[in-house]
Amino acid sequence: MRVRICAVGRLRAGPEQALVADYLARFARAGRPLGLGPAEVAEVEDRRGGGMAAEAELLRRALPPGAATVALDERGRALSSPDFAALLARLRDAGRSDLAFLIGGADGLDPALREGADTVLSLGPMVWPHMLVRAMLAEQLYRAATILSGAPYHRG
Repeated sequence: MRVRICAVGRLRAGPEQALVADYLARFARAGRPLGLGPAEVAEVEDRRGGGMAAEAELLRRALPPGAATVALDERGRALSSPDFAALLARLRDAGRSDLAFLIGGADGLDPALREGADTVLSLGPMVWPHMLVRAMLAEQLYRAATILSGAPYHRG
């Protein structure tokens, strides 16, 4: 199952970008034998200032056709890392070939896009900058692959 992180805004070169690249490379290696990955990031940017609705349209265009969608939003359901791994496994085992995670801009995700997602997940009740959300999601993807493979990375 291919994974695409669809995010509003551009991640500039720096430590966050390096973390995302590192964890997505790890995910590709760990996930490949499990039928997970590769993962890529699709960045969109609304240069016209159309707000959340315009960002939502750009995110919809970045979605692979038929992809299962997971919106990241502080109002979503918080999962433990093993439960997140189980979610990935269920989607993979259901025959989904693509999975897309949606990360909104400064104002979050358009309500219609959030409500239309297959799943809405929260990384906790705090609001996180999109650059950190990408790094945290990339790490959790890698952690999920190690959980599913029985590797010792996850010890909790």
